[in-house]
Amino acid sequence: MESFADAKYVLDTIWLLISGCLVMWMAAGFAMLETGLVRTKNTTAILTKNISLYAVACVAYYVIGYDLMYGAGNDFLGSGFLTSSASDGDHSGLSDFFFQVVFVATAASIVSGTVAERIKFWPFMVFTLILTAFIYPIQGHWSWGGTNLFGLIEGFNDFAGSTIVHSVGGWAALAGAILLGARKGKYGADGRINPIPGANLPLATLGTFILWLGWFGFNGGSQLALGSRDDANAISAVIANTNIAACGGALIALILTQILYKKVDLTMVLNGALSGLVAITAGPDYPSMGLALIIGGIGGALVVFAVPLFDKLKIDDPVGALSVHLVNGIWGTLAVGIFNSDISLFAQIKFILVVGVFTFFVSFAVWYVLKLTMGIRVDEEEEAVGVDVKEFGLHAYPEFVERPIH
Repeated sequence: MESFADAKYVLDTIWLLISGCLVMWMAAGFAMLETGLVRTKNTTAILTKNISLYAVACVAYYVIGYDLMYGAGNDFLGSGFLTSSASDGDHSGLSDFFFQVVFVATAASIVSGTVAERIKFWPFMVFTLILTAFIYPIQGHWSWGGTNLFGLIEGFNDFAGSTIVHSVGGWAALAGAILLGARKGKYGADGRINPIPGANLPLATLGTFILWLGWFGFNGGSQLALGSRDDANAISAVIANTNIAACGGALIALILTQILYKKVDLTMVLNGALSGLVAITAGPDYPSMGLALIIGGIGGALVVFAVPLFDKLKIDDPVGALSVHLVNGIWGTLAVGIFNSDISLFAQIKFILVVGVFTFFVSFAVWYVLKLTMGIRVDEEEEAVGVDVKEFGLHAYPEFVERPIH
């Protein structure tokens, strides 16, 4: 019996660590996707933000966030400040900590793309610190932390984080985008929407495939165990459903853009695949593959309509993160209540509203304070020349920069 328990412990731990490594690799996916969808003059800024936010998120979650989310405390707020077993170095909890910390970094990465090309670096990093140390862990304390906020969000189901991770990142990004304003030239005075194409679609495609691969750890790892036949079967179903949902999202986005625009839009297909992944994340454990394909396909359709909708509202999102992560985080959470007879749709709606209202308004307040104190937007000259040169003094592609001949 003891040897069986040891074997289960080893398998569970290894699976969490492998899954955590796959989710960490999603940081590279976000970096490449965002780099491909912004202009070359802002490439260094995007890359610097992505590696820096990952480091800040991990340290902030270690020092404060993990304990707020899972530590002992009342229903509103966990304990915080280095009281949990993982923070104290209990090795039985370190695999769980590692798996959880890469999730919080994912939420922060979502914000990065939405505010790209006009955000100041240091205010963004301060917001990342607050998001990962406090905002994300507090709402996580009510959900995965098990307190249910005095029963207010009791009965919800979010298997791997359509709401807890993805729409939280989306709500935080939306608040920032509203206060930050659009990039210069994005919207004309006559109401015209001027496309600002990304610089490197091969990188954006590579980033999408990296994220797709990482999602198998994101969703599959959320089974949290591999020590039994049932766990192995459950993980197989989760990963198969995750993959087919992404395929559905990509295919529906491909077909719809051909119908609507008479040409296939690669950026929509990429975001369609990601939308399918976000949509299935709340419930990859219960549906058949056919139903997972439908859920992902609806996600792909939603992104095709959501991107122009945000543009009509003059909410500038260079990479489409709001359409992918916020809209489909909501859809994926609702889909569990619609298609899983064991879960109440009303409970899912309450869960979405409570987490959304909390995250948006707290994030808005933080962004607003940063705007009044540090300023959050680069000046017009910096935006015109590019954030890379003015804030970082580096060209991402120096050989293509014109220099005077002496």
